[in-house]
Amino acid sequence: MDAPYAIEMVNITKRFPGIIANDNITLQLKRGEIHALLGENGAGKSTLMSVLFGLYQAEEGVIKKDGKEVKINNPNDANDLGIGMVHQHFKLVQCFTVLQNIILGVETTKGGVLQMEEARKKVMSLSEKYGLQVDPDAKIEDITVGMQQRTEILKMLYRDNEILIFDEPTAVLTPQEIDELMEIMKNLRAEGKSILFITHKLNEIKAVADRVTVLRRGKYIGTVDVATTSKEEMSRMMVGRDVNMVVEKEPAHPGETILKVENMTVASKLHSNNAVKNVSFEVHEGEIVCIAGIDGNGQTELVYGLTGMEPLVDGKITLCGEDITKASIRQRSKYLSHIPEDRHKHGLVLDYPLEYNMVLQRYYQPEFTSKAGFLKRPAIRAYSERLEKEHDVRSGQGPITIARAMSGGNQQKAIIAREIDKDHKLLVAVQPTRGLDVGAIEGVHRNLIKERDNGRAVLLISLELEEVMNVPDRILVMYEGEIVGELDPKKTTVEELGLYMAGAKRNVGIDANTSEIEKTEVIDTAAEGKEEA
Repeated sequence: MDAPYAIEMVNITKRFPGIIANDNITLQLKRGEIHALLGENGAGKSTLMSVLFGLYQAEEGVIKKDGKEVKINNPNDANDLGIGMVHQHFKLVQCFTVLQNIILGVETTKGGVLQMEEARKKVMSLSEKYGLQVDPDAKIEDITVGMQQRTEILKMLYRDNEILIFDEPTAVLTPQEIDELMEIMKNLRAEGKSILFITHKLNEIKAVADRVTVLRRGKYIGTVDVATTSKEEMSRMMVGRDVNMVVEKEPAHPGETILKVENMTVASKLHSNNAVKNVSFEVHEGEIVCIAGIDGNGQTELVYGLTGMEPLVDGKITLCGEDITKASIRQRSKYLSHIPEDRHKHGLVLDYPLEYNMVLQRYYQPEFTSKAGFLKRPAIRAYSERLEKEHDVRSGQGPITIARAMSGGNQQKAIIAREIDKDHKLLVAVQPTRGLDVGAIEGVHRNLIKERDNGRAVLLISLELEEVMNVPDRILVMYEGEIVGELDPKKTTVEELGLYMAGAKRNVGIDANTSEIEKTEVIDTAAEGKEEA
């Protein structure tokens, strides 16, 4: 007789106003396997996992653990059953430290006093064992999105869960961190843990998953073995059509300088050193320039300085010939559109309906507000409906859907639609494809290239090596707050880019005449640089 499934979700149906998020879905997780859950944005993946974790209650269907039916009314019930979850949108208390967030809810006390040292030792031991380096005393509000992701993973490992749910865990990680996480997942599987892994990235599924279940628009499409199924077949199951994986574009024809940054210096919130140090560069109309680098090397602060979210310590910013160094965010938005890194913190008002989010930076314009100061609601609704249609933003109730109720990918698509539709000269796009499926990524890349071809300047900040190599016309590499190299994506290699990102390629070269042994030595040097960084 076959061993029972570690987790079995049978005929699960979950409804929300205006939408059936999960329509009669069955999912079976074997013990000691990595099982991927694949689907478009809004396909129902996170909802299904939220049902398993007790955040939602299904209207129909049952959940079984080790062959026995269980009732999971809340996350405490899930934790008691050994089920842990790393959420796509982190469940962290911003004003607490990393350590406080990890132990929250399972604190050790003696005589009513928190035993923090014991917890600290366990957290640091897990951190070292799994290569998830964190500063336990840093506040969540002060650390990068990548560090917050590590905190979420440590939170789950701290509880010794045996069923691990990873909801888009790599969406905010660097390529190096993704490789490390893939190894961590393999090690956890080897220890007998069972993993459910939600992702849009087919390469990651191929790298670690044993089987994959595909959902489309809330319905179950099928479960297949990863080893015997091609990426093309999986993407076809996911979006229902063939997806072009190659970024197609004509050569760029740069024109006038749109953005000129001179000797920019921005302070760090985490330490006394400056996060951005004396950086200078230009972006011209009709070109895409990408800032590449390992997360935490000053890219976030660079964008904050450009968009007016942080003041400069020193330097000058010129946009369309106008000095905007001390200009307000609204003044800058005359020329500048910004797709932010953190869509919840800086991109949306989560408790506003979608239609209001679509006009956040334009509501005061005559198109949307009368001379008497009243909002023109029919105009706002029509505008929102147009953007939703043009950019395939899916939501249960259309323009009146509360932004918080939308899937992460559709929230991202809404922000991209809003920012691209604004009248601007410069588009600053920070990780624009974060959390998007392959079909949506194809659309975003097409839109960025269209922006370029329409004579706009595009500044792309990306952690995705594939995106960095295929979308921009020029690459600027940041390391420890400085621009350490400018590369032509048509002439460089991923290895060379990696060396610059690790800070090991300021005086080192790899060219056609370099022997394989020498290349290995150089790349080993880069790896050492990454570890130190």
